[in-house]
Amino acid sequence: MRCTQHRGDGMSIDTTERDSGMDQKEIEERLHTVEVAQATGAATLAGAQATQGAAQAGTTATMAAMQAGNMAMMAAGSLGLIAGIFLGIALSAKR
Repeated sequence: MRCTQHRGDGMSIDTTERDSGMDQKEIEERLHTVEVAQATGAATLAGAQATQGAAQAGTTATMAAMQAGNMAMMAAGSLGLIAGIFLGIALSAKR
């Protein structure tokens, strides 16, 4: 079927309408394919977000353990320094 469309500037565009030839079954199959693709994309996104959350939790736990280790080392070093000072004073006083 030929159809003529007129534009506002006085020119016309000839278009030809064609029957796409798609039956209901083919449309349903294509729609199902699109639905599956969308569901796959949503599942992939959910998996990526869960992985990212687990990675962030692991990083947070690692940082907390590192900080606790640093504090314990500083405390042990401070106690060693204080004990060393008192031992030095005690040994000097004996001489």
